[in-house]
Amino acid sequence: MRIVHYPEGLSLADYLAKEQEIVQCVAEPTIFTWVVPPTVIYGRHQSAEAEVNEEFCHERGIAIVQRKSGGGCVYADRGNLMVSFISPSTHSLEVFDEFLTFLSGALRRLGYDAVMTHHNDVLVGDRKVSGTACYTVNTGTIVHACMLYDVDLDVLEAAITPSADKLAKHGVASVRQRVRNLREIHDHGNMESFRRQMETAISESYYQVCTDEFYPHTVCV
Repeated sequence: MRIVHYPEGLSLADYLAKEQEIVQCVAEPTIFTWVVPPTVIYGRHQSAEAEVNEEFCHERGIAIVQRKSGGGCVYADRGNLMVSFISPSTHSLEVFDEFLTFLSGALRRLGYDAVMTHHNDVLVGDRKVSGTACYTVNTGTIVHACMLYDVDLDVLEAAITPSADKLAKHGVASVRQRVRNLREIHDHGNMESFRRQMETAISESYYQVCTDEFYPHTVCV
């Protein structure tokens, strides 16, 4: 696996573009983690009008971006660790399952009782701590996760507007009831500290789950 580090301070749209650059010539599974200013990201089959409190976001200076992958609408800020996994395989279901397996395994290495679900989420206890989405092009597959570490949950709840039916499907009355910050469970320091620990745990978990030979190396670009 290759771990790539990009400079800080890029927008969410910039990081999504980096995923697309990598997948065009990806030769081996590649990971990069990133953190963005407050942003709402909605899926390719969704509409901002239905899923986003656009007035609130505009007042707060929260960016609104549509991604190429499917899945639901999420809120990210600097307390949210984004994880991108780019694979040369075009077998998207296999790549997705592989990613969820080693991502939940990485969290368990850091002391969280994490499990993956058939909804492509990662839970700790009965609360969602990470959502994931995926898409495939002819050169490979991109999977990304939005992991709640120390997110402003008040802003999260105000920024996105899932339907009552969607909340009821998960047995909750509000977004806030469904999610939880990882830092509330185990405090691994500030975001940069948690990010470094997660990168190490992901590498170790990937080795355990996906391959018998593992030669990690980091590329700074």
